[in-house]
Amino acid sequence: MDEERIYQRYLDTLNERRFDDLGQFVHDRLVYNDEDWTLGRYVGRLVDDVAVIPDLRYDAELVVTGPDRIAARLRFDCSPRGTFLGVETDGRRVAFAEHVFYRLHDGRIDRVWSLIDVEAVRRQSDS
Repeated sequence: MDEERIYQRYLDTLNERRFDDLGQFVHDRLVYNDEDWTLGRYVGRLVDDVAVIPDLRYDAELVVTGPDRIAARLRFDCSPRGTFLGVETDGRRVAFAEHVFYRLHDGRIDRVWSLIDVEAVRRQSDS
């Protein structure tokens, strides 16, 4: 299995807003930050993110893979509307990173650990 190729296809699907195709990459049930989620909830979260951040683009700065594992540093440079991650951004452009780890089972994501640099967003919205 080529985890890096799978991940790039997953990011392409997100960036092309083909949310109905995410079942190719994500199991029907998964664990997200130690909480049980359904694929529907996962997709709903991504759809909500795009509603708040229409110019959202998933850019991988760093990807490290191993058997059934993916680790990535995603870089975002976008303009969230209103409140984002508890921070009032008022549509101002902010740049921040997400560090995310995935476990794959049978070539699809079944576990996600995600940490978003909220402090970077807060610092930029205060200035």
